[in-house]
Amino acid sequence: MAKDVFIPKLGQTMEEAIIARWLVEDGAKVEQGQEVLEVETDKAVFAIEATGRGVLHIGPYKPGEVVPVLTVVAIVGKPEDKFAPSGQQASEIAKPAESAASAPVAATDVNAQVVERNGKVFASPRARKLAEAKGVDLSRVSPTGYEGQRVAERDVLAYLSQPRQKTESPLPKATPVAQRVAADAGVDLRTVTGTGPGGKITKDDVTRAATPVGAPAVAASSVAIPDVEVLERVPLKGVRAIIADRLGTSVHTTARVTLFMEADATELVNMRERLKARVEKEWGFAPGYNDLLAKIVATALRRFPYMNARLTPEAIPPRQAAHPATGGGMGKDGDYFIERLAHVNVGMAVDTDRGLLVPVVHDADQKSLRQFGQDFRERVDRARNGRSLPDDLTGGTFTITNLGMYDVMAFTPVINLPEAAILGLGSITPQPVARDGAVVIRQMMVLSLVFDHRLVDGAPAGRFLQYVKNLIEEPYLLIAA
Repeated sequence: MAKDVFIPKLGQTMEEAIIARWLVEDGAKVEQGQEVLEVETDKAVFAIEATGRGVLHIGPYKPGEVVPVLTVVAIVGKPEDKFAPSGQQASEIAKPAESAASAPVAATDVNAQVVERNGKVFASPRARKLAEAKGVDLSRVSPTGYEGQRVAERDVLAYLSQPRQKTESPLPKATPVAQRVAADAGVDLRTVTGTGPGGKITKDDVTRAATPVGAPAVAASSVAIPDVEVLERVPLKGVRAIIADRLGTSVHTTARVTLFMEADATELVNMRERLKARVEKEWGFAPGYNDLLAKIVATALRRFPYMNARLTPEAIPPRQAAHPATGGGMGKDGDYFIERLAHVNVGMAVDTDRGLLVPVVHDADQKSLRQFGQDFRERVDRARNGRSLPDDLTGGTFTITNLGMYDVMAFTPVINLPEAAILGLGSITPQPVARDGAVVIRQMMVLSLVFDHRLVDGAPAGRFLQYVKNLIEEPYLLIAA
């Protein structure tokens, strides 16, 4: 019997993957465990192995295509076999989006109704995203999450696996921007003809569909594009597309405020030099400024937990929201909730050949400087070699970005959603400063804290940044923190 080759769910936040490249050709003989496909997700690239020995039959998936996790993308069987995930007929796999339903999930009554409060259906973000992509009405899905009150992703998959669901018309493929524009304009994507690659619906397609007949077309951009010679056209896809989508969303949804503060890093520089001389041979690496500053920030986040927070994008069951241990409160319409997080997971932005990546060191406040440095270097090495594990780049609660090595003095970084803030580090440079009535040369640096004013006010954010500054100026205080 043929065996399915599917996109595994690696990491709690992984929802989909980009087909990067097939490592073998369709119809080639493969061995069990042989790498046959590379996929890209959450800025990580990893290989998928053959699940058996035989001939590989690849499904209708091309490089660059985005598919949900658990999608069967190929089978390993006999030479005469045709691609068809186990348990399905070939006619049922004409659309790649339906293959996610082949994942083994618990049975669900498709006629069951979700418990609603104030007219809202409670569902996880992943469940909502999958339901939107497949055109599923969440009110028809039986919930199993949070004591049977919240629809989980597995519930939507179970609903999709029911035979009756296959008679419903799924939403067509559309770019993320097109989906947002359609939602804002009230346009049903099923009525739009896509002109993008593979018939995918673009923003312009939705704009045309939303424009009444006879009305002037709405320009896709308010900025006129000059008629100049183009040197190169680079598709916005892969890691670059992920960065563009996430940072664009951050800029347009957060109430950003930036605080600048100058810190005297002379003692930090001296401490780093002494540590380098004493422990480099024993540790196998010289502790750097990123290690020291990350430990300082992690200590500050433990002291000021309101900075180690996030804003949830949807409502949760009221009795969970009312629980005193949650550490937040409902918004005026019940759509948002501030969550103060139990773990301090520090992300450090890293420049790679594939773009900006943010390796995350989990429980950074609980690790020694040596443990942090080892974990951070392992994650950076995997990131720069395109071999990050999904959990290497997920689960962050606060991000640090350092452009000091490029002689940047100060800048305003973009918040890495759903986190509440991000800290930018400028270069450490010798400067003349006044000390005790005299002008002396000190090692100075500028800290740039960008925070979301929806979660944190200016004075509390200032206290957090001031504490970071104090630890930079007197790093021995880390022992007493």
